[in-house]
Amino acid sequence: MAVPKRKTSKARRDKRRSSVWKLALPGMTKCPKCGEYNLNHRVCSNCGFYAGKEVLKIKEKEA
Repeated sequence: MAVPKRKTSKARRDKRRSSVWKLALPGMTKCPKCGEYNLNHRVCSNCGFYAGKEVLKIKEKEA
């Protein structure tokens, strides 16, 4: 039966685990309607459009 020769230290164990779980930056695209950056495959939070169609009615902010 295979048995480790030495105990793996906590530092070595954690170094190995940390590099695997890092997440990449999410894919951001510009909205073709308003030019605001938003996540892919999501409704634009600025104008409410998705795939060229209005999905949400967004009230305009009064200055």
